[in-house]
Amino acid sequence: LLDNLRKSSPKLVENLVPNPLPLSKLHKVLQNLLQEGVPIRDIRTIAEALAEIAPKSQDADALTSASRVSLARLIVQTIYGVNRELPVITLQPELEQLLLQAVQQALNSGGTPSDAIIEPGLAEKLQRSVSKAAQKQEVSGNPAVLLVSQGIRPMLARFLRFSVSGLHVLSYNEVPDNKQITITASVGQ
Repeated sequence: LLDNLRKSSPKLVENLVPNPLPLSKLHKVLQNLLQEGVPIRDIRTIAEALAEIAPKSQDADALTSASRVSLARLIVQTIYGVNRELPVITLQPELEQLLLQAVQQALNSGGTPSDAIIEPGLAEKLQRSVSKAAQKQEVSGNPAVLLVSQGIRPMLARFLRFSVSGLHVLSYNEVPDNKQITITASVGQ
């Protein structure tokens, strides 16, 4: 992929790899995107997003988030097709705030958002509630999409990946302006 990009945009590749972004970090970002079902064929858009944020952060989650925001239209189109209306599941504000605090605590102690600790009872209830809401979404013929704030998206995507199959976790930043959000369920504590 990088060799093909180098042919069409040599300066972009030269200004990205290996400085400020080591090849291993680029590999990790691409791996993260693929694990979440995000197509990486638009490597130019990904590289442009990484070139912008890499001098400021080397955190794989931050780099992946920047790439996802730049690929927002593609991500939403992959999930919903050309539909203008996007039926989604959200979290109740109190729960979202609680999860944001857990992420902030992880960051304050030198960790990453994925290192956030959720109380076991809450974690189990969250998995059950999201799973139930996702099943209702799919029964009604809609894709199962959880829409959350950008700060907790990476953590929730990893946390729910194996327990709620087929669930897409998007951040508000990843929804294109021309799309209409319809909340079909709101998950709480």
